[in-house]
Amino acid sequence: MPVYEFRGFDAAGRAVKGLREADSPKGLRSVLRKDGMMVTDVFESGKKGLAKGDTKKAGGLQREVDLSGVVGTSVSMEEVAIATRQLATLLGAGIPLVDSLTALVEQVENKGFKRILSEVKSNVNEGQSLATALEKHPKVFTNLFVNMIRAGESSGALDVVLLRLADFTEGQSRLRNKILSALMYPAIMILVGVGIMVILFTVVIPRITLVFKNANAQLPLQTRMLIFASETARDWWFILLPVVVVGVLVFRRWLARPAGRAWWDRAVLKLPVFGHLVRMLAVARFTRTLGTLLSSGVQLLAALDIVKNIVNNTVIARALEGARESIREGEAVAIPLRRSGEFPPIVIHMITIGEKSGQLEAMLFKVAESYETQVEVRVGMLTTLLEPLMILIMGGVVGFIVFSILMPILQLNQFVK
Repeated sequence: MPVYEFRGFDAAGRAVKGLREADSPKGLRSVLRKDGMMVTDVFESGKKGLAKGDTKKAGGLQREVDLSGVVGTSVSMEEVAIATRQLATLLGAGIPLVDSLTALVEQVENKGFKRILSEVKSNVNEGQSLATALEKHPKVFTNLFVNMIRAGESSGALDVVLLRLADFTEGQSRLRNKILSALMYPAIMILVGVGIMVILFTVVIPRITLVFKNANAQLPLQTRMLIFASETARDWWFILLPVVVVGVLVFRRWLARPAGRAWWDRAVLKLPVFGHLVRMLAVARFTRTLGTLLSSGVQLLAALDIVKNIVNNTVIARALEGARESIREGEAVAIPLRRSGEFPPIVIHMITIGEKSGQLEAMLFKVAESYETQVEVRVGMLTTLLEPLMILIMGGVVGFIVFSILMPILQLNQFVK
C-alpha cells in the first residue's frame, strides 16, 4: 500500500500531520475520521500536489510548499542497521515477512526511509523476493546487503543473515564514526588557522607594513617577502580564489577517471605514514566483508566480486580481481593474494591456515578485528601528534611574521640614533 501524508486537526482543535499507509486517500480519510481527526490535506508521500482521488483543492496563498522530497529523505547507515536488526528480531519471533515489514514501516520516523520500506513491502506482497525488492533502491541497500539477503532467502536462514548484516553495518558505522571523530579536532584547527592567516595577510599586515614603505629604507629580505605575500593576497584574491577553485575541480574530475584514480590510489599507498594506514583500513574492510558474506552462504567467487567494489582502492581491487580469476581456475585463496604483493604476510598466513582447517570465515574475522583495532590506535596516535605539529607550524608562521616586522623597526631605530 502507498504511504500518504496528511494534515488536519484533532478533536481538541490542534493542528496535526503525519504519515500512514492506506489503500486510497478516501480510505485514509475514513480511518482518520474514526480517530476523531478532521483532515484538510492528503497527498502521497514524496509526490508533489494532492493525491489522486482527493477532491480538496488548495489554491492561492493557502497552498503550502511541500519539502518532503527534499528534507528528511536521506537514510543513514545507522538507520539501516537498526531497521535490519528489528526485522531480524521480528522474523526470529515467527512473524511473517510481510507483517514484519508492515511493523517496520509503522515505526520508522525518516519519511524517505518509510516510503522506501513501504515500496519494498508492496513488492514483497506482490510476490517478489525481499532481495529483488531491496535491489530497486541501490542508494540505501548496497550490493553487499542485497546479495546477503538473497543468500539468506536461499538458505532459509534470513533472520540469521539479517542479524549478521546488522552487526556488520553497525561495526562499519562505529569504525567510521571513530575515525571521523578523531579527525574532527585537527580539521577545525586547520580551518581556524587558515582563517587567522587570511585576516593577518589581508588586513593586519598591510597596515603595519605601510609604515615601512613610507620610510623609504632598505628592508630585509624576509620583510619584503612578507609584504609581497600580503599585497598579493589583498590585491589579487579575486584571481587567486577562482584559480584555486578551478584547480580543485579539474583535479577532482581527473581523479574520477580510471587512470587518475589508479594513479592516486598508488600514490596514497606509498605515503610514509598514511599509506600503511590506508592499506590496513582496506584490508580490514576486505576481510570483514568477505567473512560476513561467506558465513551468510554467499559463494566465494560471488563474494570476491562484491568485495572488490567496496575496498575503495583500485590497486587492491585489481589484486582481488586477479585473485578471483586465479581461484576460478582452481588455485587456493592465499596463493594469488600473496602473488599480488598488496596484502601483508600475516593476512596471507591467517587465510592459509583458515583454508587448511576449514575455518576461513573465523580467520577472516580475526584479521579484521586485529586490523580495525590497529587502525583505531594509529588514528588516535596520529591525531595526538598532529596537534603539537600544527601548533609548531602556526607558531613558526607567526614567528616569521613577528620577526619580519621587528627587524625593520630595529633598523629604523638604529638609523634615528
